[in-house]
Amino acid sequence: MRTITKSAIARSARTRATAAAATAALALSLAACGTDSDPAASGGSGDADAPLTVAASPTPHADILGFVKENLAEKAGLKLEIREFTDYVLPNTATENGEVDANYFQHKPYLDDVNAKQGTHLVPVTGVHLEPLGLYSSTLKKASELGAGDTVAVPNDTTNEGRALKLLDNHGLIELKDGAGQDATLSDIADAKGLEFKELEAAALPRSLDDVDAAVVNGNYAIEAGLEPAEDALALEEAEGNPYVNLLVVKEGGEDDPRVRKLADLLASEEVADFIEREYRGSVVAAADAS
Repeated sequence: MRTITKSAIARSARTRATAAAATAALALSLAACGTDSDPAASGGSGDADAPLTVAASPTPHADILGFVKENLAEKAGLKLEIREFTDYVLPNTATENGEVDANYFQHKPYLDDVNAKQGTHLVPVTGVHLEPLGLYSSTLKKASELGAGDTVAVPNDTTNEGRALKLLDNHGLIELKDGAGQDATLSDIADAKGLEFKELEAAALPRSLDDVDAAVVNGNYAIEAGLEPAEDALALEEAEGNPYVNLLVVKEGGEDDPRVRKLADLLASEEVADFIEREYRGSVVAAADAS
């Protein structure tokens, strides 16, 4: 297992700060371009010859889309534009408003939670890959070294917090109450075994490793921080049967857009599965391998 250095996290923080600034500028430019009621808006045109604009997290989502764009899209007759976002809110907002045609960054439990809470009308088109959630530490070598008085940071959004607690429960680090499901919260912990918890926005979790004893980090943010989940995680989710496959998502009605169908077929292709295996070496798993 590699040592997770402060310099690696610091480099990640600088990179993410730059990306965040770019995202803020992008959000302003999207607003200026119009909404779903404006024909000039970049998304929702439905023109089979127009570029398909997809909002995506930088890693691995935009990287996977970049592979499709550079190697597969032209032959399939698809013009693909990729817009990167560093948070979990704006991509869904932009898709709902028609500012982009689709997004690719989230799993179904998160999507269902957003639709229920925000009243959005977003639907999955196809599953693409899984990023196993992992437990990381800059000081500990084994998960079993966690003990009473130690602090663990977890994601503060509903679905990923439940997912993080399930991971800790599965590895015997805490005990959840009987019946605690995917949306488990800290109040569902029957026995914390002396651990204390800090709830943070998912994007901030890699940076928290200097301030806590361990953190449960989403796969995309772990990779962006220079971590290799398959190698660096003290505990890692199983891929087989995992319900947290990341999806290509559109606003309801957009699933029949021929451009969306082309992209869905390309993302499910053997070429993309091979790219994921080659590029991420088990830290990201193609959806077909997680079923």
